[in-house]
Amino acid sequence: MLGAVDLHLFNEGTHQRLWQVLGARVLPGGGVRFAVWAPGAQRVAVVGDFDGWDVGRHVMAPQGSSGVWAMEVPEARPDDRYKFVIDGADGHQRWKADPMARRAELAPSDASIVVGEPTFAWSDAAWLVERDRKRSGERPMRIYEVHLGSWREAPEGRAFADLAEPLARHVRELGFTHVELLPVAEHPFGGSWGYQVSGYFAPTARYGTPDDFRRFVDVMHAHGVGVIVDWVPAHFPKDDWALARFDGTALYEHLDPRLGEHPDWGTYVFNYSRHEVRSFLVSNAHYWFSEFHVDGLRVDAVASMLYLDYSRAEGEWLPNRYGGRENLEAISLLQQVNATVLTRYPGAIMAAEESTAWPGVTLPPDAGGLGFTHKWNMGWMNDTLSYFAREPVHRRWHHHELTFGLLYGFSETFVLPLSHDEVVHGKGSLVAKMPGDDWQRFANLRALYGWMFAHPGDSLLFMGAELAPWNEWSEAQPLPWHVLDHAPHAGVLELVRHLGHTADQWSAVSARQHDATAFGWLDADDAEHSLYAFVRWGLDGADAVVCVANLTPVPRAGYRVGVPWTGTWQVLVDTDETLFGGSGYRVSAPDWLEAGSLPWQGQAASVMVDVPALAVVWLGSCRP
Repeated sequence: MLGAVDLHLFNEGTHQRLWQVLGARVLPGGGVRFAVWAPGAQRVAVVGDFDGWDVGRHVMAPQGSSGVWAMEVPEARPDDRYKFVIDGADGHQRWKADPMARRAELAPSDASIVVGEPTFAWSDAAWLVERDRKRSGERPMRIYEVHLGSWREAPEGRAFADLAEPLARHVRELGFTHVELLPVAEHPFGGSWGYQVSGYFAPTARYGTPDDFRRFVDVMHAHGVGVIVDWVPAHFPKDDWALARFDGTALYEHLDPRLGEHPDWGTYVFNYSRHEVRSFLVSNAHYWFSEFHVDGLRVDAVASMLYLDYSRAEGEWLPNRYGGRENLEAISLLQQVNATVLTRYPGAIMAAEESTAWPGVTLPPDAGGLGFTHKWNMGWMNDTLSYFAREPVHRRWHHHELTFGLLYGFSETFVLPLSHDEVVHGKGSLVAKMPGDDWQRFANLRALYGWMFAHPGDSLLFMGAELAPWNEWSEAQPLPWHVLDHAPHAGVLELVRHLGHTADQWSAVSARQHDATAFGWLDADDAEHSLYAFVRWGLDGADAVVCVANLTPVPRAGYRVGVPWTGTWQVLVDTDETLFGGSGYRVSAPDWLEAGSLPWQGQAASVMVDVPALAVVWLGSCRP
């Protein structure tokens, strides 16, 4: 029998550690206890390697009125494959994978696998203590987004083990602080990149075992790299051996397709009003932190959860109890997840991929917000890529596309994403989006990176952005590392490395990413010349960095820019340097400038700068 308190919390929707109750648990004295939620079932049996898959040998017992069925199987052992055989109320028998399975067979096989208690010896205790010492929004983040299956070649089932060390070294060499993994939970179709999850508690067998993933995270932490994983509580696929119509009823999903089916992705939508589904999802969020020591979750498709009419025409959706379009149950679920995770893991990252103007995404729930620590700034991404894709001669008419984001840039704790979604499905690679001849395309790309890393907000680049490949990304093949044999591509890599490490050294472009008082426009209105300039101040105002962008193919000699104080200003970044593949047009030789006492652009001093064509320049100085 399962404990009454666990069953109560599960049925109440407040259980946070459900993986310790349901699923397959190896018993101290031998054997395995199996438990599964199937309230609509007439009969449930567990079958597997331990009984020759005989549906008559191990019939489970209902646990009171909880809807849970359970039994102990003395013959079962770790590594045994198993499934639940469910006779539904509709008279049909279904063979189902365990929703709580902590390991699964390699697709296209789909049985669950018994997992013993983990024996992996963690070495990251100091990392976790330091991580939780302060809230995540107080620390700078530069995120390297990764689809592990196509970063480099690795044998099937070996990516966690074989790629941990090289990925950690690569990320640190480029100055990134975190990796963000596209979903690593089990999924039946590789082409979904993991966003259609069938096993929410099982790291995918494509990449290795659960202990392989633990080792992966431990290696990242040893190298000083945090780990964020993408999490998908918005929907799940309709595969008949997984969650869909689990016990012959719409158990995890809504029965009404206006609430329970996603029109864009051909998937089912979770029933967030059902208490047991809430326990399932809340526990799953906690599971990745507790069992795998991840540092954050990036929650996918939040907008689709928030709006009942998301991608639905009139008559295809149901309003909430107040007649509105807001999904009140999904909002409550997100608030519950964020509040409980951040209470238990105060340094955790909970980032929302939310593409609308929903207010208060990163406000605490008790202030009416959703409680996330970060929000992806999709508006910034769309405006910025739209601007950089334009021919420079037309940019003067779209000058505001680079300034508009700062009108709301401190209303949330934003991440600036150049993610995988921007380099797939015919959108082309980043360098291929840029206008002009090949030289101008690379110059524009370098300017984009220089602009992004100087801009307020935490930055995110999808893997391969540092290589500037001509072809868009495909999950079916590894990144084209061979392009680094060619100088323009190697130059982009060197620039990304330089930007990351320069940001490490200057608190003005790293430590106050979300502080409106640490940013000021110097020149936001020179549309005629497509010139921009802003200043950022570091901790206690001890250092400052001025960013100047010239986004036309014409150098601007003698551009006067305001700076906070007189004295020496160092050229920290010049995206036109020959080392990065640029023309070598010099901002200054040597790489420093003397600021005089002439006030300019609202600042106490100013300096004359020769700004290269299609380039971004950073000037830095410590307060005298």
